[in-house]
Amino acid sequence: MDALSIFARQVRNRSAENERVMKVLARMGAAGQMIAVLRQELDSTVRVVYLLAQEEPRRTELIEASVSGVRWKKANSKAPVTDKEMVDLGNTLEGWCRSVYKFGCAFIHLSNMHDYNDRDPLSLISNEEREEIIRHCRAYHGGPNNATPTFSDLIPYIPKAFFKVSANLDCYLESLERGDNLDHVL
Repeated sequence: MDALSIFARQVRNRSAENERVMKVLARMGAAGQMIAVLRQELDSTVRVVYLLAQEEPRRTELIEASVSGVRWKKANSKAPVTDKEMVDLGNTLEGWCRSVYKFGCAFIHLSNMHDYNDRDPLSLISNEEREEIIRHCRAYHGGPNNATPTFSDLIPYIPKAFFKVSANLDCYLESLERGDNLDHVL
């Protein structure tokens, strides 16, 4: 089996597991963990988008590194490809990518966001980030519609956001398997 097939299988397996877990977490109302799973799905998405932006043979080199467990390096360098680089590229395609990724990171790492039962995480981020998250949630997921939504108002929309990211990931992965580049996706 070639590296691209293995990579695609890895991504799909992770995504399928994330989907099963999201459904359970949503029933439990485990908001912090739902955001962490959304962040994982977004991580897969920005990696696939980054690969779509690469020309051969660089793309194959990165895919082979990934399936071998080797951290991606910048072309002709020992410096790693950073999450920021991948998220910035993803943000050009999905304008909300950076704010959701950053917000999700706060739920991956122990942070003040984990106090969400007593403090509203939306009040702990910048106005710009909060407005971007709310604007995206309203535009793509139908709400929340109140004037000043809180984190608890966003919780019902987390699974919706996850399933939208997951569907986009699947489309991007199919494009990668066809050998398309980012221009074909846009």
